[in-house]
Amino acid sequence: MSFSDRRDLYQQIETERESAVLTYVTSDRLGMETSIASDVIDPFVDLLDMIGPVERISLILHTSGGQTLAAWRLINLIRMFCDELEVIVPSKALSAGTLMSIGADNIVMTKQAVLGPIDPSINNPLNPQVNFGGQPKQVSVSVESVRGYLNLAREELGIADTQHLTRVLLDLSSHIHPVVLGDIFRSTEQIRFLARKLLPRQVENEANIKSIVDFLCADSGSHDYTIDRREAGGLGLKVEKPSAIFYDLLKRIHSSYSEELQLLQPYSPTEIVAEGKVGANHYAIKRGLVEGTAGGCYAYLSQGIMELVQLETDGSPFQQQFVNDNRTFEGWKRIV
Repeated sequence: MSFSDRRDLYQQIETERESAVLTYVTSDRLGMETSIASDVIDPFVDLLDMIGPVERISLILHTSGGQTLAAWRLINLIRMFCDELEVIVPSKALSAGTLMSIGADNIVMTKQAVLGPIDPSINNPLNPQVNFGGQPKQVSVSVESVRGYLNLAREELGIADTQHLTRVLLDLSSHIHPVVLGDIFRSTEQIRFLARKLLPRQVENEANIKSIVDFLCADSGSHDYTIDRREAGGLGLKVEKPSAIFYDLLKRIHSSYSEELQLLQPYSPTEIVAEGKVGANHYAIKRGLVEGTAGGCYAYLSQGIMELVQLETDGSPFQQQFVNDNRTFEGWKRIV
């Protein structure tokens, strides 16, 4: 199923919901993941300009998360073009995707849809590195993991005096750069501030807002925790269950973009190099979608030339092979 097929489904949703439909998908395909980032703003502006100011927008969202401030900017951008905004989650809107969801007037969730904690992870050039498959790989640092480590020292182990707490902090800074630690504590306050700014559209009571922010930022215990429709409603979020017809449309849309982005198929460079063919193999891999019935389709593309190289080894009957990936383009591009 292609964009033209999905557009027919979008138009059915627009009729049922009396809204204009936009879709934003970031790939969670193993090895080809993408995330919410500021580079998606221009494609959204283009599609929103074609929609024009409308009474209601329905944003279909599928994401594992991304940049906090990009999510904040994007949800406020969409709100500039409508009086009412709903986020529709066929499968998942995690982390920064949850931040976007709580900025809507309501959230439509299927029975399998999940939200997640919004505690951010820091990606900084100074982040620690680990050895992964013989290669150094930079790892993100979870804000709540650092907070948990410090709470362990203070509350569980009962370390209270300044001298010992200083040693704990010095030990932490020997593994995580002090600049990264500074980013962590700044991000903690920032994410709570943004959540408190967004939630009043769904939650009026200040005490309930504080409770939801505490749960999403810390009390859920782990960034991997998932929040289903029932729990999201129990927290106090304005959650809607889709009708049977609407649910069927969302399942078909989800299956369509999952197939197009190959979300269930782990990425393997050797598959691009068909049957061990030596030489250049051109490729274009879709890693994200921004779509609208009025504006067409943008795709986040990785394009390049994959080359299988064989090396002759002196004195050995065996040949060594490796795959060389020369990426020529990566970014958003209008495809329809």
